[in-house]
Amino acid sequence: MAGKYETRLIELSLDMPKAATPVGNYVAYVITGNLVFVSGQLPLVNGEIKYKGKVGADISLEDGQAAARACALNLVAQVRAACGGNLDRVKRVIKLSGFVNSNPDFTQQANVINGASDLMVQIFGDAGKHARAAVSCPTLPLGAAVEIDAVFEI
Repeated sequence: MAGKYETRLIELSLDMPKAATPVGNYVAYVITGNLVFVSGQLPLVNGEIKYKGKVGADISLEDGQAAARACALNLVAQVRAACGGNLDRVKRVIKLSGFVNSNPDFTQQANVINGASDLMVQIFGDAGKHARAAVSCPTLPLGAAVEIDAVFEI
C-alpha cells in the first residue's frame, strides 16, 4: 500500500524520476542526525537538461518556473532514495536554496523558485513549507537554467 506522500504523487499525476547519480567527487545526499542534505539538482528530465539558458533572456519566466519544478522533483527523488523508498519518513522540508541562471538586470529569481516551493507544498502539505533563498548566477553547470539544493527533516 502506498504511503500518503506516494499517494499524493499519484493524485498530482507526477512521474517520479530515478534519483540521479552524482557525476563528480561528491554524494547525492548526506544524512546526519535527522536531517538529509540533498546536493544541488538540475532540471533533468529523462536524464537530460530540459531547460537551458538564462531565464528572462533565453527562456521565459514560466519555463524558469518549470525548470525549478523539475529540480524539485529531482530533490524529492533523492530524499526518497535517502529514506529507502519511503517518503513518509519525511517530516518536513526545511530549506531550499535556488540558483537562477540570469542576467544582472533580471530580478524575478524568487518567482522562478516559486515553481519548486509550490511543488513542495503540493506534495507535502504544511510539512512542505520551508525557509528559502533565491539568487542569481551568471551560469550554472551544463548551461542549466536553475539548480536547487535542499534540507529535509526525517
